[in-house]
Amino acid sequence: MKRSEINAHIRDAINLFAELNFHLPPFAFWTPEYWRTAGPEADEIRDNFLGWDVTDYGLDRFMETGLLLFTIRNGNFARKDIYPKGYAEKIMVVRERQVTPWHYHWNKREDIINRGGGELVLELFLADEKNAFSDKTFSVSVDGIRRQMKPGATVMLSPGESICLEPSVYHTFYGRAGCASVMVGEVSDVNDDANDNCFLDKLGRFPDIIEDEPPLHLLCTEYPRPK
Repeated sequence: MKRSEINAHIRDAINLFAELNFHLPPFAFWTPEYWRTAGPEADEIRDNFLGWDVTDYGLDRFMETGLLLFTIRNGNFARKDIYPKGYAEKIMVVRERQVTPWHYHWNKREDIINRGGGELVLELFLADEKNAFSDKTFSVSVDGIRRQMKPGATVMLSPGESICLEPSVYHTFYGRAGCASVMVGEVSDVNDDANDNCFLDKLGRFPDIIEDEPPLHLLCTEYPRPK
């Protein structure tokens, strides 16, 4: 992805969050220059990959297959002595017809919440022992109501609605066409992108970046360490 594209998507997200009255924490607006002066007091942000995350999954077609996330809080299984939180929270922007590819988590349980905007569409399968789609039925909780799901079932979330996805439930999601971008929340167990994502197809998690202009804000993988 071009840095100019990433900057534009972050600006769009900031505008959408403001429109829907969702307030980001102060570090969302730190500049690259500020980050160069930030000391070890900001290590929780660095070590747990809090902040902006814009990915095209290595496919270079962000508007078709991509996702913008902002991780607000997160623990760290590898460093529980320092970061004992057992939970994470994200806010995301999902555009109309913009697909987050099929994946599931071995360990993470997550609530996916439509926080406002358009309608969010999820398609679901249970994973089998070979990390493929299972032909078994399964159940999910949608706002506390247990639903039985057939393989490939679709769930649509309007603003205010949520679904709990257990480990081993394959999911893909996208904004319903004609209904505007969706502000999507995620409340989950600790997020560990390095060890707890199983994608149906082999994909890159973070984009290669073409630096065609300076960054507006650093991504969560780009923070400099204090000297």
